[in-house]
Amino acid sequence: MKKKATLAKLCTVTLCRNNELYKVVDSLNRTLKHRDLLFGLSLNKEEQKMELTIYET
Repeated sequence: MKKKATLAKLCTVTLCRNNELYKVVDSLNRTLKHRDLLFGLSLNKEEQKMELTIYET
């Protein structure tokens, strides 16, 4: 039986919209995966802001 993965939110930062921010998030995920960190990026369409969230897996 597989262990269910849980995510603990460590931090969320709201930033101005940047169309290339996903490249930074991708690099962070690849580089820090072995340290059990996960980076998420979402777009708030109403405010045109981006949210970067850091999770511990």
